[in-house]
Amino acid sequence: MPNFDYEAPTSLSSALELLGQPGENRPLAGGTDVIDQLKSNRRNADLVVDLKRIPELLNIESNGSGLHIGSAVSCTEVHNFTAGNGGFAALAEASELVGSVHIQNRASVGGNVCNAAPSADTIPSLLIHEAVAHTASASGEREIPLIDFFAGPGQTVLEKGEILKELVLPTPSANTASAYLRFIPRNEMDIAVAGVGSLIEVDPSTNVVTKARIALASVAPTPVRAYAAEEFLEGTKIDADAIEKTADLAVGSAVPITDVRGSAEYRKELIRVLTKRTLTICLERLA
Repeated sequence: MPNFDYEAPTSLSSALELLGQPGENRPLAGGTDVIDQLKSNRRNADLVVDLKRIPELLNIESNGSGLHIGSAVSCTEVHNFTAGNGGFAALAEASELVGSVHIQNRASVGGNVCNAAPSADTIPSLLIHEAVAHTASASGEREIPLIDFFAGPGQTVLEKGEILKELVLPTPSANTASAYLRFIPRNEMDIAVAGVGSLIEVDPSTNVVTKARIALASVAPTPVRAYAAEEFLEGTKIDADAIEKTADLAVGSAVPITDVRGSAEYRKELIRVLTKRTLTICLERLA
């Protein structure tokens, strides 16, 4: 591992000052990705700034403006908080899939987002809940819709000295359900070959979908929304045929590669299957 300086500030202002200094300065919100990347020389750092002691980055709460998740809140804490809140079922499921229990206790959802892996499990569930990234730097703060946060594999739109402060998810309206599923080739810890998060809001009197959100992982350079599938499903009475057509349309938003873990065609078929399954789960949760 390369030599680097380490700081663990207890205030956001101190962290931003450190990160804004000249050099290759990296924030650490859990470290389960960045430490491995430093060890393997995939990333460099002159300074690592640990964010785990900054109170406002460790906060998770639900209030009138939605669900607020500080960037250093662990996956375990997010799972425990959202598992008791049926409105965010997909996020509860996804945050329980990040590595092992040991990893979940240390890794943060914010770190999973900023690592920007196309296969990241928490991102599709955040996208279907229309999460907004609130960022901070020495020059001010920004609000970025999460769908616009990713610039490529392992790349975000964060500027030098800027960090993710929190993720804000609007509170789902009544008659809304969500679900997240991924496919991995074995039962141990693994990276998703494909993942799908789905959310639907249904008019209980007509069974017509009034809102649909579908997000895909591991099938494009960045996580993507299946807009054509969403547009078809909205305004449609949801049944087995509608779900089948929606799944077919979702495949059109996937632009996967072929690698040692699966072919492009295999990944497309997985998107079809996982979209059908997640929508079916959503419908069951609304019953």
